[in-house]
Amino acid sequence: MLKRVIPWLLATGIFTSCEPEPQSYESYLDPDEERSGGGASVYDASPLAFSKPINGLQNNDDLLFFVGNSFFRQNWVTAPASTTARDGLGPFFNARSCSGCHFEDGRGRPPAYDGELSHGLLIRLGGASIGPHGEPLGDGNYGGQLQDQAIMGIQPEGGFTITHTDITGHFADGESYTLKRPQYDLAFTGYGGYEGGMFSPRVAPQMIGLGLLEAISESTILERSDPMDADSDGISGKPNHVWDRASQSVRLGRFGWKANEPSLLQQSAGAFLGDMGITSFLFPDENCTSPQSDCQQAPNGGQPEIADDDLHKVVLYSSVLAVPVRRDHDAEHVLRGKELFFVIGCEGCHRAKVVTGTHPSINALSGQTIFPYTDLLLHDMGDDLADGRPDFEATGSEWRTPPLWGIGLFQTVNDHTFYLHDGRARNLTEAILWHGGEAQASAERFKQLTSAQRQDLISFLRSL
Repeated sequence: MLKRVIPWLLATGIFTSCEPEPQSYESYLDPDEERSGGGASVYDASPLAFSKPINGLQNNDDLLFFVGNSFFRQNWVTAPASTTARDGLGPFFNARSCSGCHFEDGRGRPPAYDGELSHGLLIRLGGASIGPHGEPLGDGNYGGQLQDQAIMGIQPEGGFTITHTDITGHFADGESYTLKRPQYDLAFTGYGGYEGGMFSPRVAPQMIGLGLLEAISESTILERSDPMDADSDGISGKPNHVWDRASQSVRLGRFGWKANEPSLLQQSAGAFLGDMGITSFLFPDENCTSPQSDCQQAPNGGQPEIADDDLHKVVLYSSVLAVPVRRDHDAEHVLRGKELFFVIGCEGCHRAKVVTGTHPSINALSGQTIFPYTDLLLHDMGDDLADGRPDFEATGSEWRTPPLWGIGLFQTVNDHTFYLHDGRARNLTEAILWHGGEAQASAERFKQLTSAQRQDLISFLRSL
């Protein structure tokens, strides 16, 4: 991590004058960074900016992309149905399609009102008990995810409401801010009491650049692993090691809010089951618990309900969604903001530049110089953001650094600006202020900036 200081921070006592003076903001201009996804970038800032395939697809991959797109977007239906390739919805589910949570391949959000369905925020359940591979086990009555919808004749598992408590504060220049701390009230119906003890809200993230992240070599990710903070920089990122169902082995986790999934295949298959109740060869059993006899007796759409080839088409689709190029990446105020991003320490977790390794099946994703602004490692984010729920080697306060590419287009694509794992932050400023734990020092430095400097930093983030 770069450790720099600028004169207007000396008086805060956060930095000391023994640290080197910064370079001019112009030195932060990288001509390659306009294309955040390297050759897998797309020039599009429209509401469809997250839905374009990368260039350079070979063989029939371009055709398979559009087939995968149809399985991602179209609704699944209750079995039995004449549409045999898309029947088997439920019995419990949160959405009828992948795009129900990832609208236009973008980001989900908290519900706009109590009872709103298919908004893209899910509640993970259980975690008090740990499985044989270190995985959190679901609740005995309600499983691993709270499903608020069900097919006809079956009672949904329940729902939740959110209330907020205001947290007020001030920047060093006197400007005030208010954060909204969410409080969740879970309601369970019909299948007994909730015994899991823990729960974790999770917002569906944007889909872009996932194949590029999968192409990053394990050794590259581990370059920044420092679980004991040996360099004493206050950042102790660590990898998560998780169970890979396909290989029946322990592998490095890199997807999911806690890096709890080893591959896009498992991430996709898990979402099909958890979000829509669609079984696959990786997850062949319906998500019905022992007390849910109506769920167990419901008709299914075959075994498995999504064919192997169709699942792989969805994985291909998810792998090759292009990253939009940055806007105003070379503008003076954006470069000043990028300098601040480095100076206050954000890049210590949000790793700017990476070169991908060799993707096993998609050549266009290999050897790309990309700017994802993530290290794919776990970091302790403090008590305020903790969910208390462990996930393999991730503790209840640790989260994977999310990639930042595309965050400036959430408003355009999804008509909202809710950030963080549960969407509690209503804008980028609030997202920074919620950072604690290993990121607490950076958040405090952000508070010391002037209003103009804060705006420059936010402008940089919006350019990503």
